[in-house]
Amino acid sequence: MTTKQPVYSELRKAGAFIFVGVAQFAVLLIVAEALFPNYSVSNNYISDLGTICHRPPAPLNGCVFVQPTSSVFNGSIIFLGVFLIIATYFLLRSKVSIVVPVFTLLSAIGCIGVGTFTEATGTPHGIFSLLTFVSIGLLALVSYGVQKSPLKYFSIVAGVATLASLVLFMTGVYLGLGVGGMERMIVYPGLFQ
Repeated sequence: MTTKQPVYSELRKAGAFIFVGVAQFAVLLIVAEALFPNYSVSNNYISDLGTICHRPPAPLNGCVFVQPTSSVFNGSIIFLGVFLIIATYFLLRSKVSIVVPVFTLLSAIGCIGVGTFTEATGTPHGIFSLLTFVSIGLLALVSYGVQKSPLKYFSIVAGVATLASLVLFMTGVYLGLGVGGMERMIVYPGLFQ
């Protein structure tokens, strides 16, 4: 019986695309937050950076795109999704367990969906946000098998932290962090695992 050995050069390429995608998103998220008037990481959802609905500065019955914040955020998260798709290709070529590229692709689809279907679309945005949150948490967990010590242990911690934070967020338990702070507790561990 033969076992497939991962092709490490392909894993490195996948890792490079993931790194660039995540790094630009992390930096541009901070830029978008700084450009948004009176933005609060505690009281505002991350997606408010793409378009904000039913809260100031939007009218109570509508949505508004705050520029240049909306373009920065939406473009950045779509770019992250595209780079995750490219990483998926290299992960498939690397011959790692199929679950890693599957969750990478689901994360990519979620990111592109969040940037394309902003908060103004309602349900579609919620579906893509949930897909992103769940898939980055599960991706962190399944990445354990691809990474070497000690990083593989951080991967488990990141996955558990992301998924536990998602459960707290969905049940309205924000631990004093506000909706925005708890949402970041979902996103950050998954991004940096």
